[in-house]
Amino acid sequence: MARRELTVGVGAGDLATADMVLNIGPQHPATHGVLRLRVTLDGERIMAADPIVGYMHRGAEKLFEVRDYRQILVLANRHDWLSAFSNEIGLALAVERMLGMDVPERATWARTLLTELNRVLNHLMFLGSYPLELGAITPIFYAFREREELQAVMEEISGGRMHYMFNRVGGLREDIPAGWLVRVTAAIDAVRRRMPDLESLLVGNEIVHARTRGVGVLTPEVIHAYGVSGPIARASGVDVDLRRDQPYLAYAELFAPGGAGRVVTRTEGDCLARLEVLLEQVQVSLDLAQACVERLSAMPGGPINVKLPKVVKVPEGDDYVATENPLGLNGYYLVSRGEKTPWRLKLRSASFNNVAVLAEVLPGTLLADMVAILGSMFFVVGDIDK
Repeated sequence: MARRELTVGVGAGDLATADMVLNIGPQHPATHGVLRLRVTLDGERIMAADPIVGYMHRGAEKLFEVRDYRQILVLANRHDWLSAFSNEIGLALAVERMLGMDVPERATWARTLLTELNRVLNHLMFLGSYPLELGAITPIFYAFREREELQAVMEEISGGRMHYMFNRVGGLREDIPAGWLVRVTAAIDAVRRRMPDLESLLVGNEIVHARTRGVGVLTPEVIHAYGVSGPIARASGVDVDLRRDQPYLAYAELFAPGGAGRVVTRTEGDCLARLEVLLEQVQVSLDLAQACVERLSAMPGGPINVKLPKVVKVPEGDDYVATENPLGLNGYYLVSRGEKTPWRLKLRSASFNNVAVLAEVLPGTLLADMVAILGSMFFVVGDIDK
């Protein structure tokens, strides 16, 4: 501890005080998993904060390089376990682009639909768990009720509830089940109809506002300096969304003028703004999912994937593909030497940057506000350590 002298009051004499270094984690339940925060406190005010990562490091990037392109999808699926389908998409798109492969239109729209359903599932988890960290237990029950509606249709088509493994290089594993689109529409309608129940517990809630308004403010300059992306960046007025700015899948049409897509932003940059962005993005993703359902319903039958050779070899070269994952920008840098395994596959995950910025935003705040700020960073520990 760093000791220092402090004079308190008139004639009070010298009072020796000490800055306290407090370790939070890596097993503390307030840290979303095995993340360690080392904070230096002056009384109850945080003077410095150091997020320490690596406790969950699994060497995913090196494992990528000793598996073929079909096997890699299993690993890519898992680094952000709340965004499994979106993780698969980025890698599949990178391989397909280097192969010069044209994916069937039905696969493209089905992928877009599943990506947006996965986005809603991700956001609902944080909309339920964040109030829990502030002391409100009720919202998580409502959030999980809506998650179950969508999990049912995701499980029906993929067989999985968390790690879907439904993407394949060249499309999807198998065709859409008969009647599935009707059940997706029913699930979307049910979630949309009942979302006001969850919103009423969060929007306008005096306790939530007291704990989050004006707390943990991130400026656009800090956002850019730390490479923060996704809902956190947009809550600070950084109007960036790759679905609109560098469209992939069917997003060019969905985000065209008059389309179902729009980018949700706020300007306050505090914890409350980040929560509001998530709430509104759920509604936008439901609109996008419904638009995909309508397009698929009107589309004639056809292939859902491209038939691949037994061994897939990517031509020599390199490429970088980034997607707008639920937590932010997710990128894969693929380097191939013409073999069935990548020579290098670098992952740029959103959560790493979202956690790194804690070193900037926590100093100067009260210890009581730390959990409110930490929870509003919307990260998954496996996405940090890879």
